Amino acid sequence: MIDKILKSPFQKFVKIESLSGVLLFGATLLALIWANSPFSGSYESLWLYKIGFNSEGFQLYKPLILWVNDGLMAIFFFLIGLEIKRELLIGELNSVRKASFPFFAAMGGILVPVGLFLLFNKNMQTQAGWGIPMATDIAFTLAILKLLGKRIPLSLKVFLTAFAIVDDLGAVVVIALFYSSGINWTLLIIAFVLLSVLFLLSYLKIYSKYLLFGFGVIIWLLFLKAGIHPTIAGVLLAFAVPIRQRVDIKTFTHQLEVIVKDIKSATDNNIPILTKEQITEIDNLEDLSCKVQSPLQHLEHRLHNWVAYFIMPVFALANAGVAFTAATHIDMELVRNISLSLFLGKGIGITLFALLSIKLKMAELPEGINFKQIIGIAALAGVGFTMSIFIANLAFTENAMLVDSAKIGIISGSLISAIIGFLLLLAFTKKPKAS
Repeated sequence: MIDKILKSPFQKFVKIESLSGVLLFGATLLALIWANSPFSGSYESLWLYKIGFNSEGFQLYKPLILWVNDGLMAIFFFLIGLEIKRELLIGELNSVRKASFPFFAAMGGILVPVGLFLLFNKNMQTQAGWGIPMATDIAFTLAILKLLGKRIPLSLKVFLTAFAIVDDLGAVVVIALFYSSGINWTLLIIAFVLLSVLFLLSYLKIYSKYLLFGFGVIIWLLFLKAGIHPTIAGVLLAFAVPIRQRVDIKTFTHQLEVIVKDIKSATDNNIPILTKEQITEIDNLEDLSCKVQSPLQHLEHRLHNWVAYFIMPVFALANAGVAFTAATHIDMELVRNISLSLFLGKGIGITLFALLSIKLKMAELPEGINFKQIIGIAALAGVGFTMSIFIANLAFTENAMLVDSAKIGIISGSLISAIIGFLLLLAFTKKPKAS
């Protein structure tokens, strides 16, 4: 029974991410077709169209693509922050025993791709792209696993999700440390003072989603103006959201029974208007429902669909449109380096570090999966779409040709990883026998 309760939310998560991967693929395909069609001019004009505020004392006037990459993606990173906090406190990373295997796998999936990129790269102009091949796209990979159906055990999906979250955490740290420049320390200090207030209120068990939103907008703006990428503000804000419940499930169940009993015993006036007693009990039910959900779980639940079905596809549509007609302006060396770093780096890195962690008895292979399946997942982990493109935009912000080259490398490397990973998992997994 408990096992079923634990599995259901994760299976719902997998279902959402799988469909999100399908939408991502569709948005990517649409962007590529649009950017290479006779209407390519409208694609570029749309995303370069400037909107915002522009006055004498304050300016926030940006192209639409930057509102997507700096604004909407801050919500994406906020959700990542919520997921990381949940996993660290109560999930697959909340103990050394559970976290060790996906942690070592993720370290291999970060260090080896970065090392291969630096080894292959001979051009100082493209050196800043070293962070591009370090992240795995969880939506795309889960969508591919979905194609394999019941061949893939749930424990393998849990492993993939756990090391992808460590990947994301690594990418966030890299963005904060290496892809921010020209820092205005005064604005940054003000932002951290406001963050400290939110952390203090959380510690004192005081939480308001309206206060979080108000502070969040100000902190996002301060990070933007301070020179730190504003998506980092999203991650930090997430860690200020409490995970505790104000009412435990046992108390909730008891009070729910009382409310239901009181509603039943209230006088039925046989008209489509509730009695005063029924309205009072329904208000009590709404209040009780809010208290039984932790703020973190509530926000994660509310945001997940928006991020999966809207923000990520819009990001793909805005960023994946590379004009192949301008192939003469593409840096083929960069394309090759990123493709190989994603495919070989992830495949070798995750497999090697996972194997070493087991041989050195620093981690254990999760129950229900074998090492051949880990090799298949390692190959599939080279699908690094969303975060990779995001880092590419930061790495080559002043050079559109290198950004386009990086995107082609990401798409080609991800495609190769998807095909090889799918075939390996098809070979290394068996269809369960019908009961």
